[in-house]
Amino acid sequence: MVAPSHDEIVNAPKALLHDHLDGGLRPATIVELAAEIGHRLPTTDPAELGQWFADAADSGSLERYLQTFGHTVAVMQTAEALRRVAAECALDLAADGVVYAEVRYAPEQHLDRGLTLPQVVEAVLEGFAEGTARAAEAGRTIRIGCLLTAMRHAARSMEIAELAVAYRDAGVVGFDIAGAEAGYPPTRHLDAFEFLQRENFHFTIHAGEAFGLPSIWQAIQWCGADRLGHGVRIVDDIADGRLGRLASYVRDKRIPLELCPSSNVQTGAAASIAEHPIGLLRDLRFRVTVNTDNRLMSGTSMSREMALLVAAFGYGWAELQWFTINAMKSAFIPFDERLAIINETIKPAYAKLIASA
Repeated sequence: MVAPSHDEIVNAPKALLHDHLDGGLRPATIVELAAEIGHRLPTTDPAELGQWFADAADSGSLERYLQTFGHTVAVMQTAEALRRVAAECALDLAADGVVYAEVRYAPEQHLDRGLTLPQVVEAVLEGFAEGTARAAEAGRTIRIGCLLTAMRHAARSMEIAELAVAYRDAGVVGFDIAGAEAGYPPTRHLDAFEFLQRENFHFTIHAGEAFGLPSIWQAIQWCGADRLGHGVRIVDDIADGRLGRLASYVRDKRIPLELCPSSNVQTGAAASIAEHPIGLLRDLRFRVTVNTDNRLMSGTSMSREMALLVAAFGYGWAELQWFTINAMKSAFIPFDERLAIINETIKPAYAKLIASA
């Protein structure tokens, strides 16, 4: 069988669960928005700026990786800028063949120029609606749901959780916490997670990227996370193919892992794509999903991530379909809507690809 090429993968339907809005801006957009507000950038050449982000993020340190967001967040402080960035995000994902995406951002980081939290959320939702409509006009169908993120080092998680629930019928489908894991365990935000559970609302938690098994254990057993943001360090509980009790629980409960191969390599959570635990976790039948994390910082896309896995592990269309269906099964939209995308869009497309391979 001939391995799927990058160009072929672009045209295959894909589902994305872990993508940061402030980590996926177009370099040219950053340059234009920065000029409007007088924000100083490392360079004003879009190509050079894109390379700067990739180089700065490629440090092997999660903390250093997170510092690159100072420039993107700085230019996302007005309703107009947020609408533009969200619309371009929808267009870029749709052009890459993504048919379903959950894009996350932290509203509390976009208040420097006077916006309120509701104004931030409404501007992003308007941008996604605009981008989705423009993509449809170009023949690309995409559905986007928002995840509202609280920063784990701050103290606004309950406020953001309440905001997410308030906009649950307007396009916000879930909640998340993010930021440096060390020293900021998810249990610091337990009141927010308990509130979300009482409201029957979905949430994922960044865990097991930089800190390891205790972070995963707390996210699941104390906080009740529906999914694990990254969760790559679950392999620390696997030895010679034998699963420890936590790894067994994660696999047997079908808790989705939002793995981000290129990003995990950049932050030091994996040594290389070829050595990424995704291969082992897939073989052991964990609920593995493939994601971009931050398309700008990693210089990546969903198609590129899948093409890297094809090259590293010899995957074909059957495996790429498996990852895609895993993601749709794990999405935070209603079951019947997930099923419709799987049965009406994903399976028919991959059936043709598999038959022609």
